Amino acid sequence: MAATPTIETERLPVAGLLALAMTGFICIVTEALPAGLLPQIGAGLGVSESLAGQTITAYAIGSLVAAIPLTIATSGWRRRNVLLLTIIGFLIFNTVTALSPNYWLTMAARFFAGVAAGLAWSLLAGYARRMVSPDQQGKAMAIAMVGVPVALSLGVPLGTWLGTLTDWRTAFGIMSLLTLILIVWVVAKVPDFPGQSRGEGMSLARVFTTGGVRPVLSVVIAWMIAHNVLYTYVAPFVVQAGLSDRVDLVLLTFGVAALLGIWIAGKLVDRYLRRAVLVSLLAFAVTSVAFGIWAGSPTVLFCGVAIWGVTFGGAATLLQTALADTAGDGADVALSMNVVAWNGAIAGGGIVGGLLLETWGASSFPWALTTFLTVGLFIAWSAKHRGFTPGARLSTTRVGGH
Repeated sequence: MAATPTIETERLPVAGLLALAMTGFICIVTEALPAGLLPQIGAGLGVSESLAGQTITAYAIGSLVAAIPLTIATSGWRRRNVLLLTIIGFLIFNTVTALSPNYWLTMAARFFAGVAAGLAWSLLAGYARRMVSPDQQGKAMAIAMVGVPVALSLGVPLGTWLGTLTDWRTAFGIMSLLTLILIVWVVAKVPDFPGQSRGEGMSLARVFTTGGVRPVLSVVIAWMIAHNVLYTYVAPFVVQAGLSDRVDLVLLTFGVAALLGIWIAGKLVDRYLRRAVLVSLLAFAVTSVAFGIWAGSPTVLFCGVAIWGVTFGGAATLLQTALADTAGDGADVALSMNVVAWNGAIAGGGIVGGLLLETWGASSFPWALTTFLTVGLFIAWSAKHRGFTPGARLSTTRVGGH
């Protein structure tokens, strides 16, 4: 009789974790879908492509401004109710986007879809951790995060193709249909957990000043700015290697490699988190140098994109695990800070990359990437005692009540 609980704790709740992954998938596709449909959206709403592009900006702003306050405000709520609230938000605001005849109504819907995403991203990692025993948390987070590379490699291109084949409103309508399916999935397969009691939650300032939290967030910012400089402007970058007509193949290579990266991270995160972070940053930095030296070589570019994809694929699992472990009982608040840092890095990468492209051209990207990654590597290396500690997770971190 005593052996039964052990067997149960060893079995990962894959169906529930995949529901969390599907939530992440919807977050990413909803955010990025307009990028491939700007001409159609602009024509449909009677605005320029540049104004249509601001629908992506509105989404990012919604995530940035809402993640922390909404996470704190809902900390006492039942966890599944909060998760369902975010999914229902996607259902409502993607539907409004699909039906809206007016640009400003569309912008408002995009902003509030971003608000839903900000709350979702601050919730998913902590939720996955609570669904399993402490020794399985790394694997659980790897499964819960698999929606990100799947969305980037398959979901966004498929949505763009579908929107081009039919119209952009159909693409957003399909996203609403997926959220309806997800609501049923969550109710059936995702367990519920209580929120934090009044006075139990940690304040924003206390979490931010917890040892190790700021180094991890700093690494998030440095790493993701480097990633987003390259990812945002990958089309002009690959022109140097004569691949202007093969951007789709480059992105497919990245996406497949990212899927491999998230599998590798799931295998390593519980025992070798620090090493995995350091090796990932170093590998991306070395790849960036190779991009700078052999920019005209298609072979170097495809090999480098594969390495870049592997390092990025595991990044969310590794960094969010490190942050949640370091923050202990303040994990949900810390993860909401991660949403702000991550989205800020997306915006920062776009700005930095745009300035570099206009001033020195795409050939300057590798050296900027190398600089940001070296900073991130130094911070991660220095955070040996709190943040990125050596050894197995459970022997060096507080698992706490999460």
